[in-house]
Amino acid sequence: MTHMTHDLLTALRPLLAAEARAEAHACGTEPGDLEQAVWLRLLELLRADRPPHDPQSWLRKAVRSEARRTRRTAGLERPYALEPADDHERGPEHLVLTDARHRALRDAVRRLPGRCPRLLEALLSPRDLTYREIAGELGISQGSLGPERSRCLSCLRRLLAPEVAAHEARG
Repeated sequence: MTHMTHDLLTALRPLLAAEARAEAHACGTEPGDLEQAVWLRLLELLRADRPPHDPQSWLRKAVRSEARRTRRTAGLERPYALEPADDHERGPEHLVLTDARHRALRDAVRRLPGRCPRLLEALLSPRDLTYREIAGELGISQGSLGPERSRCLSCLRRLLAPEVAAHEARG
C-alpha cells in the first residue's frame, strides 16, 4: 500500500464510521457491516488504479448505496419454512444410526475452539436464524460470519476426519 493510499484511508476512517452509524439503523444492519462493504468497494477502485476524484463525496454516496442494497436484500430474505416432507419410511436401524451421527456431530462441535461452538450451534439451530440474527446473538458483525463459519467448518472437518475414517469399511 502506498503512503498516499494509507493517508487517504486514514483520513476517510472517521467520516466512514460516522456515515455508517447514521445509515445502519435505518437499513437494519450493523455499522461495521456497512463500513466493511464500503472499504471493499474503495479498495477495489484503488487496486484498479481508479481512485475517486472527490473521496469524501464518493464515500457518502457509497455508504448510502450499500445501505439501499442491504435494505433490498433484507426485504428479500425469508426464513425457510419446514424442511421438505420425507416420504420414506424409516426403520429403527436408520433412526438409531442417524441419532448416533447427530450425537457425534454435536459432540465434535462442542470440542471446537473459540466461538466456533456457539456459531455452529446457531447455524444448526432449528429456529433457522438469519445471518443478521446470528450476528446479533454472537455480538459480531454480519460480514464476519462467512469467514468465521469457513474457519469453524474447516476445524470441524479436521476434528471429524479421524472418526469418519475409523468408521469406514476397509479393503
